[in-house]
Parts: sequence; structure tokens; C-alpha cells
Amino acid sequence: MTDTVTTAVSVPAHPGLGGPTAAAPGVGTVRGRRATAAGVPRWADRAARATVWTTVPSGLWRVALGLGIPVGFSGELAATTDRYIPGWGTAYVLLLSALAEALALLTLGLVRPWGEVVPRWVPLIGGRAVHPLAAIVPAALGSGALVWVGMSSLFGGWASAMSSPEAPHGTAGLIMTLCYLPLVAWGPLVAVVTVAYARRTLGRRR
Repeated sequence: MTDTVTTAVSVPAHPGLGGPTAAAPGVGTVRGRRATAAGVPRWADRAARATVWTTVPSGLWRVALGLGIPVGFSGELAATTDRYIPGWGTAYVLLLSALAEALALLTLGLVRPWGEVVPRWVPLIGGRAVHPLAAIVPAALGSGALVWVGMSSLFGGWASAMSSPEAPHGTAGLIMTLCYLPLVAWGPLVAVVTVAYARRTLGRRR
């Protein structure tokens, strides 16, 4: 038995969410246990999965910070950290890490069936086709913002912040930098997956 299965699911269109056609694409291929939407290029699927991992290292670093593990801060910055962690500062960094990972996971919707057809468990709109622009516009805006932040950090912003005497230095600074470096790829990866989604979904509506 091969590990690639091809199927198709027809779902009634809806004026507010779907297009003028009477069917919406569903499951395309199953790679391992991950079902991709019909017509998704392998490179786009891999890029979407890679996006999820870009936020993991920095998230783990913040979890360590939130748990009170020394990460290299000194001086007033260390005093401020100790003042709020443990405490509401712990909740803040954990929530920030969870939010970042949740946003990264949304990229999978651009290559999965639930990015083209609303899951049936969603109240009121479950089972209806997603209008492509409802996914393309926020994804494009998000990727643009992430690219801007990433490039700003890469070309001067990060070095400036790490030059502070109170910032982590030595091994601690290297670990922090390596943990945050993958975030530079977050925006470009979302951008290429968004382009693939737009070409695939808008092309069907012509």
C-alpha cells in the first residue's frame, strides 16, 4: 500500500465564504499522517511545516525565563525580571510563547483542507467554503510585518539590543541569539506559502 492517498470532498459553496461554484476542494494527498489540500505543491507543504518550527526555539527560551531559569540578564534588567518572575511575568511570557506558536500553526491552514473549507465543528459556518481573500489578506499582511521585523533585527536591531551591558553575553548571549534567529525565516516562509495558496485558490475561481 502506498503512503499517498488521493481523495476529493465536495462541499456546497456559500455566498459569504465560498465562490460561485458548487463544490470546494477537500483532502488532496496524505503525506504520512498529514492530509494536504488538493493541488498543494510539496515545497509549499514543507515550507508551511517549517514555519511551525521557527517559533519553537524562542518559545522554549521564554519558557525557561518564565520558570526562573537564569538566562543571562544582569543589573536593573535582572532585577526587573526577578521582580515579576515568578508571578504575572511568568504568565506573560508563557502566553506570548503560546500565542506565537498558535499564529505559526495557522500557516498550516494554507496547505490543509481546513484552510479552504471551514471545519464542520465550527458553529454556524462549519462546512462552508472559505473565500480565498479571507486567508490571503491577513496572511500577506502578517508575512509583511514579520519580514520587516526580521530584517530590522537582522540588520542592526538585534546587535544594538544585545550590546546593552545588562543583556546576556558570552554563552548566554549566543544561546539567546540562536533561539531567536529562526524567527527571521518566519515571514519569508509565510509569504511563499501565501503565494502558493493564492495561485491555487484564486486560479480555481476564474
